[in-house]
Amino acid sequence: MVTEKFDKKVCYRLINSKFPPINLFDDVAEQGEFEALYDVQKMTNPRIQNEVGNLNLLPPNEIPYNITGCNWAIAPFTHIRPEGSRFSNGTYGIYYAAKDIDTAIKETVYHQEKYLKKVSGFKYDRLVMLTLCTTFSAELVNIADPLIDDQDWYALDNYRSSQQLGASVKKDGLAGIFYGSVRNKYSHCYALFTPKCIDEIVQGSHYEYIWDGSCISTVSEISCIHKP
Repeated sequence: MVTEKFDKKVCYRLINSKFPPINLFDDVAEQGEFEALYDVQKMTNPRIQNEVGNLNLLPPNEIPYNITGCNWAIAPFTHIRPEGSRFSNGTYGIYYAAKDIDTAIKETVYHQEKYLKKVSGFKYDRLVMLTLCTTFSAELVNIADPLIDDQDWYALDNYRSSQQLGASVKKDGLAGIFYGSVRNKYSHCYALFTPKCIDEIVQGSHYEYIWDGSCISTVSEISCIHKP
C-alpha cells in the first residue's frame, strides 16, 4: 500500500455538543495513574463507565496520556457505532476528521440528515455541533491519489469494499487512511485507527444545524474561536 507521512497535521472533527467531555483523563499522565483513578471513580460514580465507554476495546498502550484533549481522542474508540462506518465494520473505532472545516460540516450534515430522515414525524430540530481542532502525526495509507481505480472504496453508501480495506489496514497495524472526501469533492479526510498518533485536540467554534423536517436547511457559526 502507498503511504504518506503527516507531521503535526491539523484537521477538523465535528461532534454533537450534547455529549459532555469526559474529564477522567484530564490529569492523567501515565497508564498506572489512569488505572487507579478509573477504579476509584468507578466505585464512587457508577455512571463513569457509560461516559468513558468500553475501555476493553482500546489497549492501554494506545491511549495518548497527558495530551490536551485526550478525552476526545479516545471517545470514538470506546463508544463504537455497531452499524459501522466507511472503514469499520462496527467492531473497532476510528477517529474521522476532515482537512478543512467546510468539509467537516458537509460530512456531518450528510450523516445527521441520514439519521434524522429515519425518525418518523420529526419536523424540527436544532443541533449544536462542536469543532475539535485536531493535530496528529502519523504515516497513513494514501488512497486519495486520483489514479487509484478502486472506486468501490468511495461508494456513496455501500461500505463493503472500504470496510474490507479498513480491516486490512487494521490487521497490518497501520495508523490509518488518507482519502478523498465523498461529501465534498476535491477535499480530503483522515481516518485514524489509533488515538496514539494524536498530538492535541482543542475546542473550536460551535455551529448550529437546523433540521426543517426534510433536510438540514441552515448551518450557522454561533461561537467563533480562532482556528489553528
